[in-house]
Amino acid sequence: MRACRVGLVGAGGVAQRHARVLTGFEDVELLGVTDVAREAAEALAGAHGARTFRDVDELLAAGPDAVYVCVPPFAHGPVEEAVIAAGVPMFVEKPVAVDLETAERVAALVERRGLLTAVGHHWRYLHVVEEARRLLADRPVRMVNGAWLDKVPPVAWWTRRDRSGGPVVEQAAHVLDLVRLLVGEVTEVAAYGDGSPPPVEGADIDSVTAATLRFASGAVGTLAAACVLGWKHRAGLEILADGLALSLAEDGLTVCDGEGERHLPADPDGARVAVDRAFVDAVRGVGDDVRVPYAEALRTQRLALAVAESARTGRPVALPTGPAARLTAAVADAAPAGPTGVTVDA
Repeated sequence: MRACRVGLVGAGGVAQRHARVLTGFEDVELLGVTDVAREAAEALAGAHGARTFRDVDELLAAGPDAVYVCVPPFAHGPVEEAVIAAGVPMFVEKPVAVDLETAERVAALVERRGLLTAVGHHWRYLHVVEEARRLLADRPVRMVNGAWLDKVPPVAWWTRRDRSGGPVVEQAAHVLDLVRLLVGEVTEVAAYGDGSPPPVEGADIDSVTAATLRFASGAVGTLAAACVLGWKHRAGLEILADGLALSLAEDGLTVCDGEGERHLPADPDGARVAVDRAFVDAVRGVGDDVRVPYAEALRTQRLALAVAESARTGRPVALPTGPAARLTAAVADAAPAGPTGVTVDA
């Protein structure tokens, strides 16, 4: 079987990481790279002996077996539509869009085409996440507290709401994805931002956001997001169940129960490799371990945008949880949030 030929759309930091991982697989050939910044594409392609393409159409014309979409949040949409139209399996880095309309449109196209997809929520490939799921299997979760407390990344678009979506959408989506996996679907959020951007020219995002979450199971939770530090302080979640407390982060899991406290280390680099390995194996037809296809990532996107919308408006936002749920923001006459809430209906 010949090597899986992969094309990269985007040449930034996350694309560079995927390129390093993919070129480490014996059964993968990095076909080429395209980016609106031609020099960046040439540098990345040159580092791995690949070609540089003028645009997505030229890349697709070269016949890749799979395409990685590694573009900033605001640039999602047209790239995915072109890849879907070509019928090429697609890996999309999170967040899948800066807005809900784009993500919903892409998801509908993916479903209609029956396309193989994966999204880069690599935390799901941490072994400690599977251990947390095992420990919670027979214990109802009562409360979860998630946090992403960090700095402003050194990219110009990040501090603009219409370019990144803000810290909740761009960073804390990893935490919200695990919240959904381990606790279940959220039915309502109420969030507040401080209304004060970080001290960066042109910034219009909130420096800090605090949210409360209500789950379909009856559990409750919180999320805290911040970009006011000079370092990545904490990113993870704490879960309380009957007789059990879990503290989960990218670097490990701490378990507290009747037997005391124990810590299980994690392998974040291994998870970053595993998410690519699973997608490539699925493309080659020798594996079936894609844990976050596009439709699943869309649910996390809906939750992140609901938190951002609630923080923007100061009103609760209700989320549908049915299998065909589709979000359209509207004032809720009969929503659980009450007459002043905002709902997102099917």
